Parts: sequence; C-alpha cells; structure tokens
Amino acid sequence: MSGHSKWSQIKRQKGVTDAKRSQIFGKLSKIISLAARKGEKPDMNPELRVAIEKAKAANMPADNIERAIKKGAGKLEGAQLENMRYEAYGPGGTAIIMEGITDNKNRTTQEIKHLLSKNGANLAQTGAVTWAFEQAKDRPSLESEGPTFAPAWLPKNKLGLSEQDAEALDKLLEELDDHDDIQDIYTNAE
Repeated sequence: MSGHSKWSQIKRQKGVTDAKRSQIFGKLSKIISLAARKGEKPDMNPELRVAIEKAKAANMPADNIERAIKKGAGKLEGAQLENMRYEAYGPGGTAIIMEGITDNKNRTTQEIKHLLSKNGANLAQTGAVTWAFEQAKDRPSLESEGPTFAPAWLPKNKLGLSEQDAEALDKLLEELDDHDDIQDIYTNAE
C-alpha cells in the first residue's frame, strides 16, 4: 500500500497551505513597512492602522506585524522598500498596469520583463498605457508621499479578446499575481 500514507497527504497539503500563507504574509509585511515610514503608532497613522487590520484579517501573527512596523520605522536592518509601477501591452493588445512594492527595483524589473516576454507581452514606457485608464478619485496616488495602497485604475474602454488571447492573458495575470513584489494588476480586457 505504498503511496497511501495519511501523514504524507497531510504533509503535502500543509506545505501548499503554508506556501500560500507565506506569500500573503510577505505582501502584507511590505505594505505595513511602507506605511510605518509615516509613523509607527497606528492611532496616529491611519494608513498603518488599515494595513494592520488587513493583516489581522488574514491571521498574520502579531510578531510578524511588529517586525514589519519596526523595519518600516528604521529600527531593524533591512532593505529600503519603494513603490513601483510597470505598464505593459499583453496578448491581443490589452493594456496592463502592475503596481507593487519592492526592495530591489532592478531585480524586479528583470523578473517582470521575463514573465511578460514568456507570455507574449511587452513592457511599455511609463505613461504608454495609462491613457487607457482613469484613476479612481477616492484612493491615494503612487505619486503622493509614501502611500501604502495602490490606486484603483478603471479602464476607459474595455477590449474584447479572442479565446486564445483571453487564455494567454489569464495565464500571464496568474503568473504576475504570484510574483511577490506585485500587489495589484489592472487590465482593460473584458
């Protein structure tokens, strides 16, 4: 009866669950660290308060939250986090905006370029894609001083795709979403 060990199944399922939680905790930790730059007290910093509430809703351990706050406030050693935004043209000419937080912009740029080229998409210059979107007015902009949440980009016009292009776009968006540094992805595809 090889292959029917209950422990083996539990171990595999736990590994998958732990990997997903780790990715979520990593993204939340970056958001908290960036928010903590404006102040490490949640009662004085509304962005930090919202980020902590989001982390608690995802069952992030309190130690991880405290460590992220200290890192953002400069009390712990670590790389400096910064906001980033990439624009690209995907399968079928779809416009894509990717926003996130990174500790190494050069590494992230190369990884994003690789994912895009592997999936039939091209990185575009800054501003080349934003014409197809409008920014929601009730959310902070990346250009403002140290925001923690990406703005909502709403497409001006939706672009219809063939079935083949839609499948390629879905695969690309899934791979981009799995990238640790990317927080939000917006597209003008239907």
